[in-house]
Amino acid sequence: MNDETISGPGSSLDVDAARRRLLGTAMGAMAGTGAVAAAWPFLASMRTSAKAEALGAPVETDISTLQPGELRTYEWRGKPVWVLKRTPDMLETLKQNDSYLRDPKSSADQQPPYAANEERARSDHKDIFVAVGICTHLGCSPMFKPQHPAPEIHPHWQGGFFCPCHGSKFDLAGRVYQGVPAPLNLVIPPYRYAGATTLIIGDDEQEKTA
Repeated sequence: MNDETISGPGSSLDVDAARRRLLGTAMGAMAGTGAVAAAWPFLASMRTSAKAEALGAPVETDISTLQPGELRTYEWRGKPVWVLKRTPDMLETLKQNDSYLRDPKSSADQQPPYAANEERARSDHKDIFVAVGICTHLGCSPMFKPQHPAPEIHPHWQGGFFCPCHGSKFDLAGRVYQGVPAPLNLVIPPYRYAGATTLIIGDDEQEKTA
């Protein structure tokens, strides 16, 4: 009897080849499924989450209960935003600070045009100060220090914001003092009022449509 392997139709070679093709197809399908599964976290990470979208949305708040001298902090775009209701005495002290400030007239573009004034606020709500609570030096958050005098902060301190990280100082309009690391006044975000007591931070669209 001849020991030569038979290779005709239905032979063991045909069966082995068919099995290899089936196995190759199955492995390819599994590999493709695995690639899709591995890519999903990456693809999913590229989608904008609802929370991320919300961070950029305007923040609406009722300031009807905000008391004179009170400061509240809100979050907008992941940043702290201060809303301070200044007393008449606080507003009066602003006039006494010019000679100690780096940019008393707000010449640098750190605020919308409607806040480029002594109070750095809208003219119809001069008592309400809205500012991003981040030092313009290295991004620390200054502390609210309304008490005065405070010679340990500044010989002529009239109240304001003191950064504990590197000693930068800002008055009650967020204007930076001379001789400190911070180079610029605090940033004033876009904002507007919807009625007498509703403040909207992060939106001043009425300026563009008026």
